[in-house]
Amino acid sequence: MKEKYISLMERALYAYSDEHIKRYFDDVQRNGLTEHGFPRLTANIGILIAHGRRVDLLPIFLQMMEFCCKTIPTVKAANDFSVREIINCLLAVEESGAVAAEDTQRWREYLKTIEPTSCYTQFATYPEEDIRNWALFTGVSEHFRQTAGLCDSSDFIDLQIESQIKFFDANGMYMDHKGSDVHHPLVYDLVSRALLAIVLNNGYRGKHFEKADALLKKSGLLTLKMQSPSGEIGFGGRSNQFIHNEPWLAIVLEYEAKRYAREGNAELSARFKAAIERAIDQSERWLSKEPIRHIKNRFPTETKYGCEDYAYFDKYMITVASMLHAAYLICDDSIQSAHESDLSSCVFETTEHFHKLFLKSSGYGLEFDLNADTSYDASGLGRVHKAGAPTPICMSVPCPSHSKYSLDLKNPFPFAMCSAIVIDGEYRLGSECANKYEVTGTFADETSASATLVRHFDGGKTVTEKYLVNELGVSVSVCGDGPIAYAFPAFCFDGETAPDITVGENALSVSYEGSTCRYTTDGKIIDLDKTLGNRNGHYRVFLAAAENSLGFKIEII
Repeated sequence: MKEKYISLMERALYAYSDEHIKRYFDDVQRNGLTEHGFPRLTANIGILIAHGRRVDLLPIFLQMMEFCCKTIPTVKAANDFSVREIINCLLAVEESGAVAAEDTQRWREYLKTIEPTSCYTQFATYPEEDIRNWALFTGVSEHFRQTAGLCDSSDFIDLQIESQIKFFDANGMYMDHKGSDVHHPLVYDLVSRALLAIVLNNGYRGKHFEKADALLKKSGLLTLKMQSPSGEIGFGGRSNQFIHNEPWLAIVLEYEAKRYAREGNAELSARFKAAIERAIDQSERWLSKEPIRHIKNRFPTETKYGCEDYAYFDKYMITVASMLHAAYLICDDSIQSAHESDLSSCVFETTEHFHKLFLKSSGYGLEFDLNADTSYDASGLGRVHKAGAPTPICMSVPCPSHSKYSLDLKNPFPFAMCSAIVIDGEYRLGSECANKYEVTGTFADETSASATLVRHFDGGKTVTEKYLVNELGVSVSVCGDGPIAYAFPAFCFDGETAPDITVGENALSVSYEGSTCRYTTDGKIIDLDKTLGNRNGHYRVFLAAAENSLGFKIEII
């Protein structure tokens, strides 16, 4: 896996042409260092050179590294993120001998001059201060500077970690949404846990080592339950569906694989290794496409489709390589993998802070949002994945009603797969209601996973949705009073390709990239004549409709 990490880092770097790199450098020299995308690019070029890759970039790398090391101590430019990566680069080129000692020594002297309070943007000044995960980035960067022999910042590092411990929930998941008890994004839970894994793996044994390690252990097994059979992290909130998501996941999984190998639990460490392979296979799938995008769709990069304002290409594309390298540094290739765990069954419900429900069995993975933030998601079944199939073919993320990321159309309502009833002569989707979903029962055995959910509609009406996941696919039973329906999507455009959609009275199929998603019902299929967007592309919305009770099935082959 170590070799694959380096190869995929190189692949990610090929998203930047030589002309792009030069143009980026010229822009930074002209306008100054303002964010961490450029140091991140510099560090990854240097790391690849240290591994004998992209040595053609050595001349410009020397200039870029000189600029970064000299400039970072003098400006606040999100150095919280990039100092760790610049230090990793410095150590890599020193160890490999790829750069003259006089250069690396000069860079060390620049980095020694960093004064944390004037270099970093966000950091805790006392333990109770409400600074979120930037403080972790800052503490980790300063830890790497210390282990490189450039400072002694032990008290500062301890303080940053201490300030973050209070933001982990009962499952050991990190709550990043400031000022809210709900709607915490799953990416930022993962990022914060990965930062702890990075610093602990790199030797942090300060005052809060045991607490931090215990949090990682508590949440580690749950991470396996939340990963989809396709290798993806769960959906939910900001920065989701970017190619860097799975490398972040790999960092956490590598740390836990080493933990259980060290404890002598070969079976469990092998399960984590299998999960790593699934995650990195997903990264490789997206990096194999031409041209390479930084988000999981095929819209032209310049459209920023599916991206928040901060999630632009130059920052988030190279993040893929940065996190692959972080996973590389933790990876132990002597640990064996266990592929049979791909088909294990499980049910997992998060705390109310994340409000997610996961069902997995027989290669299928479902994720529900029970109380969605409609700026990013929608309440209901927002994901159905099948191992080996393209992830958007059914759905990977819901469609928000007032998206905080860019789309090329306006969604008329929030949409996830869910029940619907007739109100004032028109179907009203459960995803449009403000009330929470109620989970009334769950079950999992070796061959199946199931859950029963009750949807409370406005006006007091309720509908029961029962889900069964097994080798036959996903079976949904919907029961209510009067006309009822179940809303489902047909993937129709990824930004480049329009999947083939076939519609019948009781069946609909979507064919895309060699796989087919087939929906069947004992009711009647109705086309709502609505097209909605999410981060992956466009989806047409259909209903399976009946009276009082309805059967519905999803198969991906």
